[in-house]
Amino acid sequence: MFEFWIETVPASTPRPTSIPPAPAAKPRGGIPAPARLQTSFKLDRTAFFYSKPSTIFLFIALLLLLAACNTAPPLEVLPPPTIATALPTSTAPTPTLSPPPSVTPTVTVTPTPTETPTPTISPTPTLHPMTIAAQRMTPYPGSPITLVEELERGVNYRRWYASYESEGLTIYGLLTIPDGEKPPSGWPAIVFNHGYIPPDIYVTTERYTAYVDWLARSGYIVFRIDYRGHDRSEGEATGAYGNPGYLADVLNAVASLKTFPQADPNRIGMWGHSMGGYLTLRAMVVSPDIRTGVIWAGVVGSYPDMLSRWFRTSRSTATIPTPSARRWRTAWVETYGTPEENPEFWASVSANSYLAEISGPLQLHHGTADEEVPLAFSANLSYQMQQAGRTVEYYEYMDDNHNLGNSFSAAMTRTIMFFDKYLKGNTP
Repeated sequence: MFEFWIETVPASTPRPTSIPPAPAAKPRGGIPAPARLQTSFKLDRTAFFYSKPSTIFLFIALLLLLAACNTAPPLEVLPPPTIATALPTSTAPTPTLSPPPSVTPTVTVTPTPTETPTPTISPTPTLHPMTIAAQRMTPYPGSPITLVEELERGVNYRRWYASYESEGLTIYGLLTIPDGEKPPSGWPAIVFNHGYIPPDIYVTTERYTAYVDWLARSGYIVFRIDYRGHDRSEGEATGAYGNPGYLADVLNAVASLKTFPQADPNRIGMWGHSMGGYLTLRAMVVSPDIRTGVIWAGVVGSYPDMLSRWFRTSRSTATIPTPSARRWRTAWVETYGTPEENPEFWASVSANSYLAEISGPLQLHHGTADEEVPLAFSANLSYQMQQAGRTVEYYEYMDDNHNLGNSFSAAMTRTIMFFDKYLKGNTP
């Protein structure tokens, strides 16, 4: 008996370039390799020779076929066929086709910002009340002027004891009105700012009478105000250099004159002496309503200059405020530092820092023998006005004192000429 093997190659196996030799005989009952499918034909010799001719013929044909395969030329190697995997038959029902959705514009999705904690808002720093910026923001409405009592008249003008309101306080003063027919627009008016006089001895009808008389006789309304705490004016006399109260009284007097029927609201000027000069300069950089100003021996230095150049002397008993009114020096240095340490603060409270915005021309007078206020204050202010491109006149009086006692007539004549030119408008 012999065995005949037919090897069947699965379809997924690549076709070999030649037919491999038949495998070695396997032991009876052995298990062929798992990658091959084998079929065994076992023929008995006796049965073979006695088989029908057709069977013999078939067997011979098979042998010839096998021999032909062994001598055939090598087969051409073809690329492996693409095997299509049959999809399983779906048992799920065929879905009903829905119409395509309408085309809508693409919406740009803005990413949601990450929520951050709300910061704690710090309050806006409050401006110091003595800064020019703070004083410009302060309202100065004034009030109607009340003629309280008529006093003895002048040569060509009448005098009244008058009052107005300033920050809820009644402020009094001396008011003069020229005789004659009022000009169509009203009389030009001058707010008169007196220098430092101890409030406990100040009297409205005393001091500066000659100054007021000369201005009044020249055709001007003159309003010489008593700052708060002086004579019958209400409130506390706090001083001018460290408290804004006196300036408020000055600017409310300006506003009150603008509504006074006898005055021209567009022709209001200002005159000041010593501390009154400080108030005049300050008022002219705070308010645009003051058309021109005249200052005699004024405290018109910057605050750094006031700290370093202005000191009380043995004879400065009536001009420089008492220590209680000068506490601003120590308090400000302790709070804000020296001018060298904090120049921004000291510039912010100095009118000299704002001369480019001054409201009108300025005339300055100063005696070279002044022992109350340094001559350098007026000299420096004149130079600063010129540097700022503003109109200024400056007069020095040799060997004259704080009140210009030796040069009073000359100084008053120049004062009237200046007011006539820039306030009354008589001189071209």
